[in-house]
Amino acid sequence: MDFWHVIGKYLADSWDMLIGRSGGPFALRFVLQPVMAIIFAIRAGLRDAKAGRPPYVWSVSKADDVYDRRALLRDGWKDIGKIFTIAIILDVIYEIVVYKWVYPIQALIIACVLALIPYLIIRGLTTRIASRSRASEKS
Repeated sequence: MDFWHVIGKYLADSWDMLIGRSGGPFALRFVLQPVMAIIFAIRAGLRDAKAGRPPYVWSVSKADDVYDRRALLRDGWKDIGKIFTIAIILDVIYEIVVYKWVYPIQALIIACVLALIPYLIIRGLTTRIASRSRASEKS
């Protein structure tokens, strides 16, 4: 077998394993973890709007200095860190139960999909919606 064939097989197997996680043991986490991430994101987004800050991802990407960016990242991690960590732990347990092996990259992918991405999207949307509603109330 050549290198590209092995890589292709590995990616196909990884994809099948990632998709297969939506059923079987621990399937409820595919609902609960995004819901928890969304709850924390709404709270943080409302806090951002009340403080007059722009949406979170925009703030992080446009921060003027390293210290501002670090503070923003620390604030975001304070909200989502526990949920992200729980997502990784649950996926590692799932991998041990189902595959009898741990696939750390797949656990990170699942944690990002279940916790990090919903948090980032909803926090930004909540900030935008709450800021607009605050602005229209003042007019």
